Amino acid sequence: MLSDALRQKIVELNLDAQSIEDLARRTIDEDLDGGVDLTSDSTIPEEKISIGEFRARKSGYVAGVVVAAAVLEVCGILDYIIVVEDGHRVEEGQVILKATGNTRKLLLAERTALNFLGRLSGIASLTHRWVSEVSNTSTKIRDTRKTTPLLRELEKFAVRMGGGVNHRMSLSDAALIKDNHVIAAGGVTAAFKAVRSKYPDISVEVEVDTLEQLKEVLVAGADLILLDNMSLEQTRAAVVIAGGKTKLEASGGLTLENAKAYASTGVDYLAVGALTHSAPVMDIGLDFTEQKG
Repeated sequence: MLSDALRQKIVELNLDAQSIEDLARRTIDEDLDGGVDLTSDSTIPEEKISIGEFRARKSGYVAGVVVAAAVLEVCGILDYIIVVEDGHRVEEGQVILKATGNTRKLLLAERTALNFLGRLSGIASLTHRWVSEVSNTSTKIRDTRKTTPLLRELEKFAVRMGGGVNHRMSLSDAALIKDNHVIAAGGVTAAFKAVRSKYPDISVEVEVDTLEQLKEVLVAGADLILLDNMSLEQTRAAVVIAGGKTKLEASGGLTLENAKAYASTGVDYLAVGALTHSAPVMDIGLDFTEQKG
């Protein structure tokens, strides 16, 4: 069981403590594969104690500190200090988390903790770069469902830690009518009416790739319209056509270089799949600073 203090921290971040504990256990089990850490078992005395520091090798924004702490606890390391909380910036060389405990257990936790911490901090750091690019506009940076299977909750959490906002967490959260739905339903209006008829109380977003489709779904009453791969000129025109009647989200062809230009058109969101599917891992390492026993 995770400590009460860590569970409270996890809950305060709107994460599920039991899911994180289960994930930590499964990933450690994956690393051991039913055996033992052959290298540590051979080279390190059973009673040896070490002090280790998780340090940022590059500057950025951290996410996954509580996940790394969960991995430590699952491995039997309960004496640790979180120096930098999730969502805060770190500079190169700064200590994020400091732990004291059995050396073998620290080394067992090391790679899994770093995998989570580096991956999630990479997402948070990339998200913050996007958020900074549009900071002088009212546009929000939003993620997609292009996440690592079974890690969606954590990767979307990392987006929040970088200052972005989440799109739907699952297919059952809200409806998003895309091109294949339109084709299967026989048209964009038909698809919208079918969803609205069956689920009258849910939010319905519709993807369009022409201004004519935009006009059509505006009449139908879409809650949100996704402008798919539209040029800057088309996006500006779409904002004028919508006239504030519904929220607009630009998607496709977006880069850090053109983010500000698209945000300046007046759309409400930029949907950026790259936040989760292409974020580089943040370089973080574990350094032993003292040995005992």
